[in-house]
This record gives sequence, structure tokens and C-alpha cells, in this order.
Amino acid sequence: MLRYLPFLLVLALWIYAFIDCLNTPEKEVRNLPKVAWVLIVLLFGQVLLGPVAWFIAGRPRRTAGYGGGGAGGRGGRGGGWVAPDDNPEFLDSLKDEREKKKDDDEA
Repeated sequence: MLRYLPFLLVLALWIYAFIDCLNTPEKEVRNLPKVAWVLIVLLFGQVLLGPVAWFIAGRPRRTAGYGGGGAGGRGGRGGGWVAPDDNPEFLDSLKDEREKKKDDDEA
């Protein structure tokens, strides 16, 4: 079983790099067009040159730590998903619904 481990690790890295490359928006890819990176990862994946090159030179840089500004220049809390109990817009909508329901019940 251990003799298959290096092959499985290379395969896992290859698949991860390929999916990461496909899911990265075109505007955030560095140094080469996205299509070129996909081909590099596919053609040189077995020898790890493609995936390593993608992670070093093609993948967008993460400028801030976890939960920070992130790539893409998004401000605030990183522009990503926010839990409902931390989202002021969601909490305001609940308050509005509650007030509306209270008004309807009184009428």
C-alpha cells in the first residue's frame, strides 16, 4: 500500500491544481492567460512541474490572512460569505419583518 502513496499524492496535487486553475477567475490569473495555465497543469502534471508552476506563478496571491481583505480588492470583511447573525442587512430585514407582522396582527 505504501508504494502507491507517492503516486496518489502526485495525483491528488495534480487534480487540486487543475480544479483550482479552472475555478480561478480569468482576471485574477497571473503571468499567463488562464487557458495556458490549464494546458501547463494538464501536460506537466505527472512530473509536478505544472501544478507547482501554477501555485508559484499563476495562482492569485492571497494578500490578507483568513477572513481578511483577500484577493480581488474586496473591502470590508473580505467580501465573502457572512454568517446570518453577523450580517447587519439580514438582521435589519428580520426586524422589518417582525414590525410588519406586528402591525398586521394589530390591524
